[in-house]
Amino acid sequence: MSMSIPKHIVVVGGGIQGTSVAYHLSKQIKSTTTTTKITILESKEPASAASGKGGGFMARSWGDGSPTQRLHELAFDMYEEMASNELGCTSYRKLPVLSVSPGYNKSKKNSSSINQARTDQTLGPIMPSWLDGNVGRISPLGYGDDTAQITPKEFVEKMLETAGDKIQVVLGTCTGVETTENDDVSEGCQKITGVKYQPRSGDDEEEEQLLPADAVIVSAGPWSCAAEDWFDGAVKLPIEGIKSTSIVWKQPDDTDNVDATALFCGENNDYGTHLEVYPRPDGTIYICGIGGSDYIPTSELKEGAFREVCNANEARVTAASKSFQDMSSLYEKVGELDRVQACMRPCAPDAMPYMGKIPGFDGAYINAAHNCWGIAWAPACGKAMAELVLEGKSTSINLDPFDPARFTPGAKRGGRGRKRRGMNVGEQW
Repeated sequence: MSMSIPKHIVVVGGGIQGTSVAYHLSKQIKSTTTTTKITILESKEPASAASGKGGGFMARSWGDGSPTQRLHELAFDMYEEMASNELGCTSYRKLPVLSVSPGYNKSKKNSSSINQARTDQTLGPIMPSWLDGNVGRISPLGYGDDTAQITPKEFVEKMLETAGDKIQVVLGTCTGVETTENDDVSEGCQKITGVKYQPRSGDDEEEEQLLPADAVIVSAGPWSCAAEDWFDGAVKLPIEGIKSTSIVWKQPDDTDNVDATALFCGENNDYGTHLEVYPRPDGTIYICGIGGSDYIPTSELKEGAFREVCNANEARVTAASKSFQDMSSLYEKVGELDRVQACMRPCAPDAMPYMGKIPGFDGAYINAAHNCWGIAWAPACGKAMAELVLEGKSTSINLDPFDPARFTPGAKRGGRGRKRRGMNVGEQW
């Protein structure tokens, strides 16, 4: 589809999703003769929320049969090329994955399941040495051909570094948009002319400022639901923020290598956990799936809940630490936490993302509510949204299932909802 390329594009949100959109816009525009200014409007700093605290696990085949299957596949393939060759990320690698059930042998000595796994021809080569405590059944989930990891903060930083002056980052909180009547009503009654924001200066009395824009992409994680008000109720964007704690272990002293096998653990009723354990190339071990998540409603997210400060739940830190130390006598003896943290993942009622145009507005788009796969899908989402903005249609991803207006009264609705407040929509993954 032939269409004019915007002159000023603003991406609201500097996490891995928003940065990926800006990065792929800069790559696609690079091949044209058009001069386009791309700005990321970020409230705090790039990768300051979930993109700076997430685990960064990805699995190519784990979305098979769902509308998001192509997102899994394309993003996984793009990560391998981008991280290794294009951006030079050091935290990307493929790694095997085990399913591990909690153990019941409280003596933690001579675990039969661990001994059997180490001598098994298939499991033995991917059994990590630090898994030496109290566990039950062990089975493979992947051998490293279609499972991988990235430290998302590094990926964000590398995208911005590689793009250089093609992307400008402005710190401030978006407060709305400016529009004018559109001559071409087929593209929407209102045309985007600017993005309003409150500068991040520490001065609450500083006047609101304006970024000129003829295209805006809202990609601000759980806080994207505020766009309901920015676009005068043209679209309903129900989002629930699921606030969860994670912990990171230091590499133990006198340990040269921390074996690279990820674990997805069953429910441990002693501690209320279902741990996900991700060893990283720097020797640390990242753990989430700690349980005890809080559910933050749309109304509170619109007010900026937990945008500035999002502290860990100390009770869940203790539970997760004990749960992991039950599984690893090494970390029980010499383990030391590097940091504890919390962040939110944004979830729509059907656990599907919002990706597409804002109805009634020319030059307005949203890319949000990616649930627990926001990091894993980031390259594919960035590419698809860049195609939509610059070409009028995404050719790499079918965006129809992710229609932003599917919960808007009178608009075409999406698929049957699968998530309700307080219910599990995939906290483990």
